[in-house]
Amino acid sequence: QIWAKNIGVPDNHYGHSSSLITYQDLLLVQYDQNTGGHLIALKTETGELVYDQARDIEASWASPILVNTGSRDEIILSSVPAVISHDPRTGRELWRVDCMRGELAPSPGYADNIVFAVNEYAILAAIDLKGTPDILWETDHDLPEVSSPLATKDYVFVAASYGTVSCFDSKTGERYWYQDFPVGFYSSPILVGDNVYVIDMRGDMYIFKAEKEFNLVNICKLGEDAFAIPVFMHDRIYIRGLKNLYCIGQ
Repeated sequence: QIWAKNIGVPDNHYGHSSSLITYQDLLLVQYDQNTGGHLIALKTETGELVYDQARDIEASWASPILVNTGSRDEIILSSVPAVISHDPRTGRELWRVDCMRGELAPSPGYADNIVFAVNEYAILAAIDLKGTPDILWETDHDLPEVSSPLATKDYVFVAASYGTVSCFDSKTGERYWYQDFPVGFYSSPILVGDNVYVIDMRGDMYIFKAEKEFNLVNICKLGEDAFAIPVFMHDRIYIRGLKNLYCIGQ
């Protein structure tokens, strides 16, 4: 062990679930609790506290994302009631858009200078970062409870916990298609090449084209329940099932 840091017992009714993320020599932690939020930065080599930026929001179970808008790096956090961007180096707030409510778990998506924030019983909001950040479009069709949106330059895909996958136009919000599946999704859709992969809670992996019309490529059955997001790396797929960890490759 090189270092350890106690950041306190989470003050919320589910516990802490926001994934860690690194930026240059910093480890960034989204720590949004009932008593208020924090964006915490620690030195990756030593654990030394670099900053602890207070956030006036409610508890969140989403994870942060790092993006480069072409002019600067931003770390974007989704919480209630606002999607907020910070400078990852200093923690300083860059902008915020109020648009979220409920118990928030989905992380934001990003593509082509648009942030996509979503939560069940709220909305799917496309936040345009060109100029002053503001909502470009919004919809309340078939919103996810846990699964995060997958965004590309042309499309946004969302997978709901009751089994519906939807494809929207990323610039206008038009829903091109939706498809009902027998089991719902907690895992998030992943883009590999021109295929979208998403695994349902029963462990069935659906593969379809990232296109304007639904085009199913294949269905692969894991054989056990699955809730985590698969990882694609080094020509392999890593999948955490309910009981086992799988590595799939040639």
